[in-house]
Formats: sequence, structure tokens, C-alpha cells
Amino acid sequence: MPLMFLLKLHHEQLPVRVADPEGLRYVSVLLATGLIEAQIGTLLPTARYAPPRVATVTRITEDGLAEVARMTNVPAFVKTSMRFARGLRLM
Repeated sequence: MPLMFLLKLHHEQLPVRVADPEGLRYVSVLLATGLIEAQIGTLLPTARYAPPRVATVTRITEDGLAEVARMTNVPAFVKTSMRFARGLRLM
């Protein structure tokens, strides 16, 4: 499910604030795996332990974009190729 959340983030205008508990778990997993950059804040930073309440996703990393491309079956074109009409490529 975190990968579906990543796909959802890909279609949003960043930065995005996430406040629901399920979304915070997804942001935490995606941040730990290096697929996004985000800041996770707490409601009361002075408490001994304060669970995260709000996360701000600032960007999707290159690894995250590669994962989105794999999920959507978008072919990664070679940087040195030229694309012509009808999908033909010159290598």
C-alpha cells in the first residue's frame, strides 16, 4: 500500500501535508526507503514522547520516480536515443 500512496503523491502538487494516521505510516515507510523526502512533525515537541501528527512531503526522489515508472509500466528511454512518430526510436 505505501507504493500506491507514492503513486497518489506523484499526481499531487508538492509539497503535500499528510495528517491521517494511515497516511503518516505510508510517509514514514517511503521516507525510510528513500523514495520521498519529507518532514514529520509532532503535535507537542516538548513532550517526552509525542507521536507524529503531521508530515510534509516535499519531493519524490529519483528512486521514487523510478519506482513510479515501474508501477505504471512506462518504458525508461535511453538518454542517447531519439524518439520519432509512431513510437520508433533511433539508438
